[in-house]
Amino acid sequence: MTASASSATQVEQAHQQPPDPQRTAEARAAFTAHLTSIGNTHISALEGRVSDIHHNSAAIAKQEDDVSRQTRKLAAESRKHQKVADDAAEKLKELGDIQNWAEVLERDLLVLEETMKMGEAGEDGWETEDEGSVGEGGLGRATMVQGRGQRLNASEGYGPPS
Repeated sequence: MTASASSATQVEQAHQQPPDPQRTAEARAAFTAHLTSIGNTHISALEGRVSDIHHNSAAIAKQEDDVSRQTRKLAAESRKHQKVADDAAEKLKELGDIQNWAEVLERDLLVLEETMKMGEAGEDGWETEDEGSVGEGGLGRATMVQGRGQRLNASEGYGPPS
């Protein structure tokens, strides 16, 4: 007999012999233990990752709440700062209006002051246009004729001749 024929004969005999229940139970227990060991190796690594994921998820949720709360506070603070900036801009605008008004008033006062000085000094070159006497309810208007046709009017300031 050849080697392949004897091997085939042994296989046939193994199939023909009834399996030993004790050996089958041992083989089954060894196979189950091996699968459990492989599963436990993979499960322990995965359990660590799952634990980390749950822990990180809770930390991220807490951070999201903190960021949301801080964002609301920042928005409220931003509204307060915007109101202060708007108020300051309004005050600056009012200040500019007041400054402009003060400059106009100062210019008018300077014109009046100069007119009064010139009238009191009785300088030459002044013309008086009476529109009725002062005592009768009329107002006299003093105008100084200057070079190049310019006039200084007490009520109108500097300007071209009228």
